[in-house]
Amino acid sequence: QRCRGPWAAWPARRGAGGGHPRAAAFSLFPRDTEEEGEDAIIHLLKRAKLSVMKGELGEAEQVLHQALRLSHQSDNRKAIVYTYSMVKAPGGGGWPGRPPARGGPCRDDNAILEMSLKLASIYAAQKQHKLALAGYEFCILTLEEKIAKQKDLPEDVLPAEEKANTRLLLGMSLDSYARYLLNVNQLPVAQKMYEKALQISNDVQGETHPQTVVLMNDLATVLDAQGHYDEAYSYVKRAAELAKETQHPEEHMVLNNLAAILMHKEDFLQAKQVYKEALKQAQQKGDVASVQHIQEELAELAKRRKDSK
Repeated sequence: QRCRGPWAAWPARRGAGGGHPRAAAFSLFPRDTEEEGEDAIIHLLKRAKLSVMKGELGEAEQVLHQALRLSHQSDNRKAIVYTYSMVKAPGGGGWPGRPPARGGPCRDDNAILEMSLKLASIYAAQKQHKLALAGYEFCILTLEEKIAKQKDLPEDVLPAEEKANTRLLLGMSLDSYARYLLNVNQLPVAQKMYEKALQISNDVQGETHPQTVVLMNDLATVLDAQGHYDEAYSYVKRAAELAKETQHPEEHMVLNNLAAILMHKEDFLQAKQVYKEALKQAQQKGDVASVQHIQEELAELAKRRKDSK
């Protein structure tokens, strides 16, 4: 059972940008029988750019969402990729024949990348895989490039807090991508994303931070799903210790995961004890869904114990 923590406790991630992108030409869209649809996409992109220049990021997000949907409906891969490049850089570079807008967000501004991540998450939930993958790739690659550029900048040029915020946004992107990959059963890649996100959370916020505990638990889940029970146990055991020590609000979910992994390791007695503690905490917190899930797991445990005799 994965914890539900969506990095909500992480600080606001408004970072400094890293320069303007090159102006892009609309020759990306070949003029053919789909000309009318492409004109509509171009119109939406222009509206989005104008909204960003005005500081209306909410409006820009809605318009870019429309452009992505239209690109997807027409199955125009180039339009999809170009629209996502606008999501990460809607105010940085000029349109063909025009200079970059002054005062607009740079191409790797954290606020713009957060918008891109949100759109990717929306399409992941809608099972629109091409759009989701394009969005996640843009976010992660752009943030990795940005972090590499910022690494050696002195404090008087870029405060440590700004560097940390950019790393945290990368961690959130990796976590979101990992959850998506886990849901589509791409387990080895999901594991790598969780490992990177956990490393960032541990480095920036420390081992006892609530999100670090969540990521330990989720990494254990994906390891367990691949049959790596011993490695999964080491992560979830530590997550459970930290959850208890810090009174984590989702300790019962971590305990549930610990019990499940113990069951897979065929340590049935210990698994039963942990399940009972998880059930007690879930009942105290009024988490009806977890109570039902743990009761089902206890029934499965009883069946396995009987079959093993």
